[in-house]
Amino acid sequence: MGACPSSELRSAPRYALLIRTAKIIADCREFLCIIRDASATGLKVRLFSGLPQAREMALELTTGDRYPVELVWQADDFAGLRFPQEIDVDRLLDEPRGTFPKRQIRLQIVMGGVLHSGGEAVAVAFHNLSQQGACIESGKWLLMNELVRIETGVTPPLYAKVRWRSHPRYGLIFEHTFRLEELAKISAPLQFAEALEDHARTGQEQAPANPA
Repeated sequence: MGACPSSELRSAPRYALLIRTAKIIADCREFLCIIRDASATGLKVRLFSGLPQAREMALELTTGDRYPVELVWQADDFAGLRFPQEIDVDRLLDEPRGTFPKRQIRLQIVMGGVLHSGGEAVAVAFHNLSQQGACIESGKWLLMNELVRIETGVTPPLYAKVRWRSHPRYGLIFEHTFRLEELAKISAPLQFAEALEDHARTGQEQAPANPA
């Protein structure tokens, strides 16, 4: 997308936010961002990676509230987004009034790892990832408050304790949290890689069968 036109997204009063963490969902791919200013008609966000072309796009806040958006421009580390319909900007700014209590942004993600527990090493799959923890699926039964180590190949070794369990899914809290920028730079390539895999699978499904 081109640079920001001076007249874009300026039809409504804007509110300087400085920092408000959120995520952009682009056709089910999720990317961390920081809202820098917002109005009833649109907003400006800081990005940690470029956004892909998408049929549908939405902005989700830490409260779980979600707003459909359209990408208007993208330049350097920033992007301008427009709401298809005017929103209640006071609600957007007032996080405690959201759908859920304010919490860390969770990124839905496809990532595997090897979990070390009780002298065993077992394969696990991640369902989501945040600065402070993750939800994983493990064939091995884990104990509440058990300290485990997970090797993923794309993150530093993750040391975490089990906070909740509903076997085979477990909620973990990390011993050391990610910085926002660190998590964004780890997760964005995984989102793009998954998109490429989906594109390849779609192409295989649509390819005509070889003649007999």
